[in-house]
Amino acid sequence: MNKFRIAYIVNEYPKVSHTFIRREIFALERQGFDILRISLRGWNAELVDEEDMQERQRTHYVLKNGIPKLLWSMLRTFLTHPWRFLSALALATTVMAGRRADRPLPYHLAYFAEACHILPWLKTFGATHVHAHFASNSAEVALLAHALGGPPYSFTFHGEQESLLSGIDEKIRRALFVVAITSYARSQLFHRVENSCWPKIKVVHCGLELAFHSVESLPPSFHPRFVCVSRLTRKKGQLLLVEAAYRLAQKDINFELVLAGDGEMRAEVEESIKRFGLTRQIRITGWISSSQVREEILAARALVLPSFDEGLPVVIMEAMALRRPVLATYVSGIPELVTTGEHGWLFPAGSIDDLATAMQDCLLKSPEELQKMGDAGYLRVMQRHSIDTEAVKLAEYFRAEAEFNTPARN
Repeated sequence: MNKFRIAYIVNEYPKVSHTFIRREIFALERQGFDILRISLRGWNAELVDEEDMQERQRTHYVLKNGIPKLLWSMLRTFLTHPWRFLSALALATTVMAGRRADRPLPYHLAYFAEACHILPWLKTFGATHVHAHFASNSAEVALLAHALGGPPYSFTFHGEQESLLSGIDEKIRRALFVVAITSYARSQLFHRVENSCWPKIKVVHCGLELAFHSVESLPPSFHPRFVCVSRLTRKKGQLLLVEAAYRLAQKDINFELVLAGDGEMRAEVEESIKRFGLTRQIRITGWISSSQVREEILAARALVLPSFDEGLPVVIMEAMALRRPVLATYVSGIPELVTTGEHGWLFPAGSIDDLATAMQDCLLKSPEELQKMGDAGYLRVMQRHSIDTEAVKLAEYFRAEAEFNTPARN
């Protein structure tokens, strides 16, 4: 049996916006790990990538068979290991669902039931470790599964909003280690736990798949086109971007803007585009595949991402790997990768004036200047975000722990 068997737990997998998790899993498998994919939901989600569709067939879905299965899992666990059951249940209902909990008690009982449900999967697979992506319910399920007798766990922390979740301090204390995707993300965890826990918080960057840095180098587009690749949500700032585009139109500046993505705010964004009379300049693609994302970035002069809140968007890495300058807000971990004047433009979040100015400046740059920025961005992202390089770091943490742990018990 392969010694290194890791169970990955994600709230929804595969998912259009979670391709970075698929890349990480594939890279770890190239490192010699066996990976069990566990997702709480997502078995019927809309997918566009063929690799995501294949991943769905490899994934175990916790909630697919409904509540009766979860209730049976709880009863089975109680009858088999009553003391572990009661101890873990107390952890879920008192610590995780405590006075400052961000969600009411029924949610934490559901996470407890989900932890009971995955125990046989962990045992059958022979998992030596469980790793969750995001510090939300997936990390809590990993914690409770460990309390029930499952293997030790770790989790990846992506952004500032996750640091506000209830029980984040307990999740860190009980984890063997925690991965932060940027130094800024690590700092957000430092102030949530005592400094004795700080050494277990590691930085491992999200990585790029090979397709994004093995393509032929193409010069920046001569067309005055921007692309924004993002889910259409309030925090991504597309409404602000549309208004900044209107500022350019008022100055009779020629431009195009592609909004590559979809989401709950699509109707509102479309209404804004119509209200400003920009239907000829701005188009929305809907969900597109990774290869289509690559084509849209290559066809653009630059990537623009006016987010109000981020971790470190993978699409910024992808644009830099394709030698395209980046226009983004200086929030969270973005300034760790992008430097104004060297790789693109950083501007204050929420500032329409600064965004419009950056877009105008980009349109005025010569092809040679854009090429210089693109080349510098390529070197920068290759140094920091190669998926195989980052997977080696993560693999070292897993291997160090696997030496001292046995497969899951039930």
